Amino acid sequence: MPGTKSPHPPSAPRVLGASLVGTSVEFYDFYIYATAAALVFGPLFFPVESPSAQLLAAYASFGVAFIARPVGAAAFGHFGDRIGRKSTLVASLLIMGISTLLIAFLPTYAMIGWLAPLFLCLLRFGQGFGLGGEWGGAALLAVENAPRGWKARYGMFPQLGAPVGFIASNGMFLLLGLALSDAEFREWGWRIPFLASALLVVIGLWVRTRLTETPAFAEALREAPPPKVPLAEVIRHHGRQLFAGTFAVVACFAIFYLATAFALGHGTVAQGIEREDFLLVQLFAIIFMAAGIIFAGWWADRTTPRFVLMLGCIATIPTGLLMAPMMESGSLLLTGAFLSLALFVMGLVYGPLGAYLPGLFPARVRYTGASMAFNIGGILGGAMTPIVAQALAGNGSLLPVGLYLAAAGVLSFIGLAIARPEG
Repeated sequence: MPGTKSPHPPSAPRVLGASLVGTSVEFYDFYIYATAAALVFGPLFFPVESPSAQLLAAYASFGVAFIARPVGAAAFGHFGDRIGRKSTLVASLLIMGISTLLIAFLPTYAMIGWLAPLFLCLLRFGQGFGLGGEWGGAALLAVENAPRGWKARYGMFPQLGAPVGFIASNGMFLLLGLALSDAEFREWGWRIPFLASALLVVIGLWVRTRLTETPAFAEALREAPPPKVPLAEVIRHHGRQLFAGTFAVVACFAIFYLATAFALGHGTVAQGIEREDFLLVQLFAIIFMAAGIIFAGWWADRTTPRFVLMLGCIATIPTGLLMAPMMESGSLLLTGAFLSLALFVMGLVYGPLGAYLPGLFPARVRYTGASMAFNIGGILGGAMTPIVAQALAGNGSLLPVGLYLAAAGVLSFIGLAIARPEG
């Protein structure tokens, strides 16, 4: 920037740590809501007689954040492409953290009536708005600082925030389940994970305020003034890439929320598995997701991110077909094996996205383009998935849910086939 000294480029550990810590905090916040929605939000906030209908209403509130995410992506993308990545990332983390913390203090429906689900949905919108600007900025922070030949491996660090945040979230709920009775957990214990998020946000903010801007953003400013309306430029000149990128991410969202939020609700409500047992199985299975992300990042640098993503989409199809026979077996071991398989495949269709989506757009509109594709795809693959799956499983069979997952893999494969990254 004119009149300022050029700061030294940040070290690789600082860049990768900032991209990982921030997304870990964001995803922790996001997942504690998903877990609470599956476990307690139905009876606490939605006055419906049927437990299944209560769970469906809770999943609907879960989906509110996905509607907010493209709004956040447009807002944070606008400023991220105009004033820089650093300030935007700090703001997104702060908004997400405040929204999460306030959920801990919400009164229930029994206390204030219909205002309780209204306030819950408003704060859920705030969570989604903040996360809408988080992933794209964290991915750009990593890949725009990556050495040649290392983009996918750098780009996988924001993706690793997903299993790290999930482990922290489910680990917290598991410990609470072991320490508290069901009545204590329903009365006040569920609020503790939301309170604990404040400490994580402080750590994330401390790391991110120590960053400098990425070389690619600085170079884009030297070449031309920033776009006045980045979203308009993306739609006008990069619509094909936006469309393709949106559908490319559907499979990863569908796998994840079927194997986490939906599986937890279905396993504990429909199959009668103890909550702590199921959370423990999911904590084990999420290790396979982390392994899949790391393997996919390494493999994508050896080949291309697009190639690995397409193979992951193909693997999603048989994974979906295995859902019913493995999860309906009544065996916790087979259920855990399916979740491990599904989340490993999820790593293949998720890990390379940090390098693939930014590569679809030039640096001047990259924050907006990558964020919008990721978050609109999140509506298609994430917001609708627990709701549709709960409805499809209403007849007692998981076969339609497995076919839904297979279809998501096909849809993402088509999106990847439409457009190649620019570089």
